[in-house]
Amino acid sequence: MAAKAADRVGPMAVQARDAASHARDAASHAREAANEKIILARGWAAPRLDAAAHSIEEQIAPKLSAMMSQAAAKIDPTPAAKSRKWPMMLLLTGIAIGAAGFALYRRSAEQWADTLKDSASDASQWVGRKTESAAGQVSGTANDAASKTESKADAVGDRADARADQVANSKKTP
Repeated sequence: MAAKAADRVGPMAVQARDAASHARDAASHAREAANEKIILARGWAAPRLDAAAHSIEEQIAPKLSAMMSQAAAKIDPTPAAKSRKWPMMLLLTGIAIGAAGFALYRRSAEQWADTLKDSASDASQWVGRKTESAAGQVSGTANDAASKTESKADAVGDRADARADQVANSKKTP
């Protein structure tokens, strides 16, 4: 009996394997078809979503924003008074600051020029004093050297005279 059951089940198992293989192929084909349809649907929907987004951005959003701004202005307890004085005040302040800066620049430039003149004058006076001091030192050193040389020359001359006298006296007394 088991052998009969095995003979009946064997062909059914082969049929079941064949059916599973066909089902697998059909599922694969259905998956590919579904993927193609999804890509087509996305290609169709993307431009429409983009157009809707631009429409909302360009038409609905400005109107909604204006409505909200009007509502805010209506419920604001202290509306701001519009003043036309501040641009003129800003302009005049800028001109005043520019004039003050220019005046400070001119004064600084004049002080700088005066400082340069004073420092050049001071430098030339300093150089003159240094030159006079150096000339005095050189003159003093030269005078000292001259007096030493003169005293040595006098001493040598005196010795030479004395020697000459000795030589002359020794020749006279033979």
